[in-house]
Amino acid sequence: MTRKLLVSALLSLLPALAQAAELDGASLSLLWALPFCGILLSIALFPIFAPGLWHHHFGKITALWSVLFLLPFTLAFGPGSTASLVAHALLTEYLPFIVLLLALYTVSGGILLWGNLHGSPRLNTVLLAAGTLLASVMGTTGAAMLLIRPLLKANDNRRHNVHVVVFFIFLVANVGGGLTPLGDPPLFLGFLKGVDFFWTVRFMGLPVLAAALALLAVFYLVDSYYYRKEGVLPRDPSPDTPLRLYGQFNFLLIAGVVGAVLLSGLWKPGLSIDVLGTPLELQNAVRDLILLLIALLSLALTPRQVRAGNDFNWAPMLEVGKLFAGIFITIVPAIAILRAGSDGHLATLVGLVSGEDGMPVNAMYFWLTGLLSSFLDNAPTYLVFFNLAAGDAQLLMKELPQTLLAISMGAVFMGAMTYIGNAPNFMVKAIAEQRGVAMPGFFGFLLWSGVILLPLFAGLTWLFF
Repeated sequence: MTRKLLVSALLSLLPALAQAAELDGASLSLLWALPFCGILLSIALFPIFAPGLWHHHFGKITALWSVLFLLPFTLAFGPGSTASLVAHALLTEYLPFIVLLLALYTVSGGILLWGNLHGSPRLNTVLLAAGTLLASVMGTTGAAMLLIRPLLKANDNRRHNVHVVVFFIFLVANVGGGLTPLGDPPLFLGFLKGVDFFWTVRFMGLPVLAAALALLAVFYLVDSYYYRKEGVLPRDPSPDTPLRLYGQFNFLLIAGVVGAVLLSGLWKPGLSIDVLGTPLELQNAVRDLILLLIALLSLALTPRQVRAGNDFNWAPMLEVGKLFAGIFITIVPAIAILRAGSDGHLATLVGLVSGEDGMPVNAMYFWLTGLLSSFLDNAPTYLVFFNLAAGDAQLLMKELPQTLLAISMGAVFMGAMTYIGNAPNFMVKAIAEQRGVAMPGFFGFLLWSGVILLPLFAGLTWLFF
């Protein structure tokens, strides 16, 4: 009897008819998003109030929240629906996401820039600008993993270096990826949906340039202030050593990563295997296998001394892998409710993006896509608003280009607002902390981004929408 009452209570959260892995967001209660909110709060609060517990058990805590979602879902819909939901979340979203990150993390960790760098405002600004440009060529993850270690090394004698990493996350891990579909996962999803490769370059070019120049200018002023305050000598007292680049062949492997990603977007054989209701398409399976092979080649061919020079280890990948596994599973109901539009329990929020005449309010598309991307991960949020606007790439590019621009800018730029907005953010944070940088916690980083980025985004709204 107790079990029947429990099942009855759970079914009140959802109609009994919704049995598919593709959830009916119109009938979902917001209570189903509580485990996802629990993961976010854990990420935010545990490092502040129980850092030791979080450091040793963050994987278990994330798994607990995932179970707290999966068990009630199984009781309400049955094990078949649960298996379908997990298969869909892991096969179509998490695995491609984590395999691409793994490949870029492994390959970029095999490239070593060695020498006596001096962390002056000028050098730091140049490194940030270079990383911003590279992010659209090799992805935000690849560029971030390539340059974060040299940047940390250059500033390891600075008393104030937190701001350097914070601006690195803003620019290299986010804004810099806005020029091409290769730069950031949301834009790649748009490319897979039919958005032309060069549409992104053409329309995102000016916003990326404006945001990057503004952030670089602010960074130079902030870094110059701390540099003068510290009394750091213009040159290190240690002997100069010329810069050397090791593991150059890994650049060829990065080209292979880019090629594999493009392959999955351009090659459509029309073959797939059904896995618990989720079609596993051939081009995506081939892409992921190629990426794993590239990672193995990098591990096999890169001398150990090169990776040792980078202090390369798997801790950042393990942290991202465990946390985002839980995020991708528990985020499903939140995304489904958003996707339901005016029929879901977030109808008021969704209604803000359309005017009385039914035309899209581009400024609101920018802000809602962006703010939700800050907390829900920017790739799935981009898809939600892409589908909400029209869901047709040709229509958006030709008839509503400013709406597509607003969605693209919001997803890419505001992924920098929190550590979880874009996966490289967390990886950069983890590497910096390993190198002894006292990175701010979740709310501390949110304070940095709020003070610096929100005025910038207000200016971009005025300029473009």
